[in-house]
Amino acid sequence: MTIEIEPIIEEPALIVKNETKALVLADIHLGIEWDLYRSGITIPSRMEHGLKRIRGYIREYSPDRIILLGDVKHNVPQISWQERDEIPYFLESLAEHAHVDIFPGNHDGGIEYLLPEGGDVKVHPVRGAIIEDVAYFHGHTWPDPKLFSASYIIVAHNHPTIRFTDSLGYAMVEQSWIRTRLNIDVFRNHFNSLDLKEEDGSWNDPELIIVPSFNELCGGVAFNESLHDDLLGPMFSSEGVDIDKAQVYLLDGTQLGALKNIRKMEDSRVRKRKRNGKSRGAKK
Repeated sequence: MTIEIEPIIEEPALIVKNETKALVLADIHLGIEWDLYRSGITIPSRMEHGLKRIRGYIREYSPDRIILLGDVKHNVPQISWQERDEIPYFLESLAEHAHVDIFPGNHDGGIEYLLPEGGDVKVHPVRGAIIEDVAYFHGHTWPDPKLFSASYIIVAHNHPTIRFTDSLGYAMVEQSWIRTRLNIDVFRNHFNSLDLKEEDGSWNDPELIIVPSFNELCGGVAFNESLHDDLLGPMFSSEGVDIDKAQVYLLDGTQLGALKNIRKMEDSRVRKRKRNGKSRGAKK
């Protein structure tokens, strides 16, 4: 059966169709309001608002499963009172409609203590797993090398955005989807005990899809102003992900083209940074 991957227009959510239908969401960060409160910013909980949006997706697409691609919770290393109160209810509400798969992120320490009793919820390994020939993991670790046998790898963690800045310094930030490929030599070097190759199916040249953050309070990483070592996760910092040839799409479906070409635009260039007292520009 052909795999179909369709972003929901104007929403940071993805529908994956194969033998069954999956709704994919990432970086929900329940409990972020408590963290903001501790910093002096008071915002009412937006858990019900997020749940209402997700229920809308469920009504429209009737998924068989709901995949939460990491960072369901926000606070680390502790679990806040808000998370103890909201996360079991949130997960139970989703499980009333479909099976829930959680791929833990770097904020999800202790998530196993917040699962609803009797809910149809499964927590997968941190390094990911394959469901119907599509691989999923959050992206803050090296992936399980078994994921390379899938047709697609779907990750989160970086909250991808594109930032456009005009001549007066005014910036507009747009959430984005990133689609690209992996650099096999990087992974062969890292997993040096494995012989990744297409002949035996251990390497299927999977397409990598990077999912935007569901929680709008989280901010994001401007990929057009970032180099490999500015991005989060060892796959990116090691240059295991082909960033320059990555195709960029906005939430409304607009295809912006290759990231390397977006960077050449006057209002969308990699900004010079100072590190250790030295200025640095884009790599050539």
